[in-house]
Amino acid sequence: MHRLLLNLTGWYFSKKALPYWGVLILDSLIVLFAYYLGCLLELGGLALATSLPLVTGGGLVTVLLFIVSFRMFRTYSGIIRYSSFVDLYHVVLATVVGSLLMMLVSWLLPSSVLFMPDVLGISITFLVTTFLMWLERLFVKRLFDNFRVDDATPVAIYGTKAGGISLANSITSIKDKEYRLVAFISDTNEMKNATLMGKKVYTNGEGIADTMKRLGVKTLLVSPLKSELFRKNTTMIDAFLSAGIKVMMMPAAEEWDGSSELTHRNLREVDIEDLLPREKIEVDMDAIAAQLRGQVILITGAAGSIGSEMVRQVALFRPASMILIDQAETPMHDVRLMMARRFPDIQCETIVSSISNAEHMERIFAAHRPHYVFHAAAYKHVPMMEDNPGIAVQNNIYGTRVIADLAVKYGTRKFVMISTDKAVNPTNVMGCSKRICEIYCQSLNKAIVEGRVQGITQFVTTRFGNVLGSNGSVIPIFKEQIRKGGPITVTHPDIIRFFMLIPEACKLVLEAGTMGKGGEIFVFDMGAPVRIVDLAKRMIKLSGAQDVEIQFTGLRDGEKLYEEVLNDAEQTKPTHHPKIMIASVREYDYEEACANESRLLEASHTFDDMAIVKIMKEIVPEYKSKCSKYEVLDA
Repeated sequence: MHRLLLNLTGWYFSKKALPYWGVLILDSLIVLFAYYLGCLLELGGLALATSLPLVTGGGLVTVLLFIVSFRMFRTYSGIIRYSSFVDLYHVVLATVVGSLLMMLVSWLLPSSVLFMPDVLGISITFLVTTFLMWLERLFVKRLFDNFRVDDATPVAIYGTKAGGISLANSITSIKDKEYRLVAFISDTNEMKNATLMGKKVYTNGEGIADTMKRLGVKTLLVSPLKSELFRKNTTMIDAFLSAGIKVMMMPAAEEWDGSSELTHRNLREVDIEDLLPREKIEVDMDAIAAQLRGQVILITGAAGSIGSEMVRQVALFRPASMILIDQAETPMHDVRLMMARRFPDIQCETIVSSISNAEHMERIFAAHRPHYVFHAAAYKHVPMMEDNPGIAVQNNIYGTRVIADLAVKYGTRKFVMISTDKAVNPTNVMGCSKRICEIYCQSLNKAIVEGRVQGITQFVTTRFGNVLGSNGSVIPIFKEQIRKGGPITVTHPDIIRFFMLIPEACKLVLEAGTMGKGGEIFVFDMGAPVRIVDLAKRMIKLSGAQDVEIQFTGLRDGEKLYEEVLNDAEQTKPTHHPKIMIASVREYDYEEACANESRLLEASHTFDDMAIVKIMKEIVPEYKSKCSKYEVLDA
């Protein structure tokens, strides 16, 4: 019997749909059955038998009346297996109209011509017809869900409130099913052993991944309302990945407002960026827009990871024009194409040049006189700058001085410099070069405030850690190593780093630039640090790769186990934004900063690495080299 049922359901559900006339015949038979039942309860068996010809005539008329109402509400045109609440609502409207038509005919025609039941019989016909038509649709829908013959993926949904329900409705109501709902997962004991939409709700906790695996779940859909909690629950993440259950959630850079339409198509298979713990970052978009709209904006390093995202975000505020500078030709061409495609109404200059080319930079500032400068240009790779300190000085330090001085000369209102957490207690050339940039900008701002330098420019520095997906970051390197079958190379088992998404970091840069009054060094709350080896292990699980090994290669030149955001002697002051603080740092005299930079620039042209780094250490006494040939200078 069970095999026969499977064969029959397999035959039916392998078809596109039952034709509309088939549905209409089934519904008409239901009406006829309900009519006879109403007559039986009204007349009794003996009277029904003696009046059978008249009753049968009334039955045929009743069916025709209901067919008219079915036609009005098109109850037969939908596909029964995909019935929804709207379809059931239309059934009720159709049966109400059909019953009213029965009453009208009963009132117009005498019983000697045509038998029609009274109010009791018509009420029974209405109730039975409605119930059986509903039952017909719900039965077929459930049969389709339980016995369908395609390869729908069994899924569980993490979340039982609005987001989870929306996802469940999405996957159960579509015609071409990709997923079959198996279970819900809730964090509260209130839902323990409850059922939701006919599926059992399981309480989240130890062993939940194994439970889902036993149920045959292949994919976990994470409600957007649970995304933040899920990212923080590393135990749950690792358990599901170890169980071989794929995880799908909203992309890390996207959000759900809780009210707009949500479907499973808004989710995608998670990448490692989606699983790193992070908190939602809110910025005052109105305040940012008020400052940037209609202004001339200059962005250096505009083709880099941070710079290009700054370009996209600034363009949203409709500036009068944008001047974009970078020395990387091909990425700069990509930025030009992006601006032409996405922001064709914004006047945009894409300029290939180096910030250390003082003559060219002067021409640019003189021609455009930018109101705001976002300075993202810098050489940033630690091992590269460790081997090329002269170039680090000429590009990072001198280039920053060129842009800063021109900003003052040509009346720029605000100069926002993007620094790094590697500038705190630097252990490498790159970090120290950025600290010297911070010193120069802060001392120049102080000189303007004190009237020793004529200008109106406010200098603001933002300092944060690694950004996910940036050029040369560890994640794309790990992905490529996994693709090749390994091994994944990690420098040290205990090395940790702070991570932030590029869009979020840029939002905070804009917010800090808006709130800054000049002279501040803003530091960002980067959240919880991440062990790089744990990151590598999770990426291996995500990829589904087998036997990918992790090799420890030792710390690279200038690398330290952990990054800091503040100097040991520094303290922070809060701002109105919980993610942004102001560092209280040691201030330098402007004349001293200028003299130090001039001496350092002159030394850089000798390309004597030891001599250059010796001067850098004199300028920044807290600079102590690690895993580097320059450690001898600290003796």
